[in-house]
Amino acid sequence: MLERLELEAFLTLAEELHFGRTAQRLRVTTSRISQTIQKLERRIGAPLFERNSRIVRLTPLGKQLRDELRPAYDQISASVIAASRGRCVEQAITVGFSAPWCGNLVVRAADAFRIRYPNAVVEIEEIQLVDPLGRMRSGAVDLQLTEFPIVEPDITTGSIMFSEPRGLMVPEGHSFAVRESVSMEDLADATLVTIADERVPRYWMDYYFPRRTPSGRPIPQGPATNFWPEVLVHVSQGIGVSTVALRAEDFYTRPHLVFVPFHDAPPIDYGLLWPAAGKNLLVQPFLETIAEAAGSQ
Repeated sequence: MLERLELEAFLTLAEELHFGRTAQRLRVTTSRISQTIQKLERRIGAPLFERNSRIVRLTPLGKQLRDELRPAYDQISASVIAASRGRCVEQAITVGFSAPWCGNLVVRAADAFRIRYPNAVVEIEEIQLVDPLGRMRSGAVDLQLTEFPIVEPDITTGSIMFSEPRGLMVPEGHSFAVRESVSMEDLADATLVTIADERVPRYWMDYYFPRRTPSGRPIPQGPATNFWPEVLVHVSQGIGVSTVALRAEDFYTRPHLVFVPFHDAPPIDYGLLWPAAGKNLLVQPFLETIAEAAGSQ
């Protein structure tokens, strides 16, 4: 009996004839695909693929196995999808997002989801920066697209959907405003506007609003805010600066604000999370739908 990964890896590689693309589609590493195919070939006792540094192609035995397995696999997949749609009748899911560009992806996924599951209800909700996990923990939100890292025992995290370059939002007259880029060390020479709430995990705060530079220099901490609009006001008034995703410039452009890219800061990763003990049956099919939407953007 074939294991699931063996079956999916073999049929996907038979279609793609490329280990890297196969790994990307199955969301595993290239080495995992290679090891899985080798294990399958050892069990069968013959090679299924001819491969070298330039090409990957099926052997005659591999073509025979593909032709025999593909119809059965497609039928099983269709049955699973049909069953999934059947259990989605008259159910609802609430999906949260933390930033407008996350909201755009969630809306696209929700539109596609409603077409696939016309009897399912999808609600969309913006998550406030001051309490990034509260709505999920209260049961109000079933799935959420937000900034990583999130490491909580009661919350499950999925794969990264997309990443955004990081920048620094500064007032128009600031010395950084005329630069082509800034470094994380430069934060020691600025006042950083932060978030004030114990509901925000400390490790998350340190990642986005650090207290020290990479070399250990202290970063002056400015006023602590509760909502994102307050950050915009403080920065535009020259009270401090704030780290942001560079894409924020497309959504929050206003007089007296300048967005400067970091040349040494890690990107901001956005991923999905849901309650570890969650029972909403729509979470898994929505995860699949939003992954497809992210891959097409």
